[in-house]
Amino acid sequence: MAAELVGVPGVRAVALGGSRARGTHRPDSDVDLGLYYDRALLDVDALAALARRWVGGRVDIAPPGGWGPWVDGGGWLSVDGVDVDWILRDVDRVREQCERARAGEFAFFAQPGHPFGFLDVAYAGEVANALPLEDPDGILAGMRALLTPFPAALQSAFLRSLWQVDFLLDGAAKGAKRGDVAYVALCASHAVMLIAHAWHAAAGEWAVNEKGLVLDVARLAIDSRGFTGSATDILQKLGSEPGQLSLAVRLLRELPRPDSAAR
Repeated sequence: MAAELVGVPGVRAVALGGSRARGTHRPDSDVDLGLYYDRALLDVDALAALARRWVGGRVDIAPPGGWGPWVDGGGWLSVDGVDVDWILRDVDRVREQCERARAGEFAFFAQPGHPFGFLDVAYAGEVANALPLEDPDGILAGMRALLTPFPAALQSAFLRSLWQVDFLLDGAAKGAKRGDVAYVALCASHAVMLIAHAWHAAAGEWAVNEKGLVLDVARLAIDSRGFTGSATDILQKLGSEPGQLSLAVRLLRELPRPDSAAR
């Protein structure tokens, strides 16, 4: 399939991503294929025709931007009972995020399906973690070389961003006094996600999605001092009364965080 995909006008490279690239997949996990394309040349109709040949029926291919500003576009296929996701990635935009990662710059953006926000340099993480299947022009190889080892500037940036945790929890403390469960829960989950991102950066590991982010901290090659278990316990016991919520906020402030010497 990858060999045929790079024959589509505008598709420059194809990589296996997601859990199958990391070796953490289950038997029923999707096969995620990143399609790195040239925006000026991409032939979406040719992609749809190729998808029809593989599936034996109509497949809707979302064009660039069709799935939102960051997830971009692609298609969902089922081939011989296996779910295969084609995920579009604009080569120029991915290269830009690789450079931002090297410079220690990142941001989160609103994106459907990403409740915490889409991490822009996740594009760089995808390249670093993926297994290139077809890369005739060496595009993926060149970008991967920029990202190995994990950029020290990006690690420092994630650690510096931890000031936001206390900012969020200050707001949560006020909401707790009013018994505002939804607001406290939102602040709490965001604070936990920020710390989890920082732990991944401290360990020199790329994080590309909120899914499994907190759980995966326990698997990092770094002593996270029980972060995953403590965070999970606090979140599942937030409670609904002001006293319970206030206690949860105090416990969240005590969650272990990485520091500049953690790596």
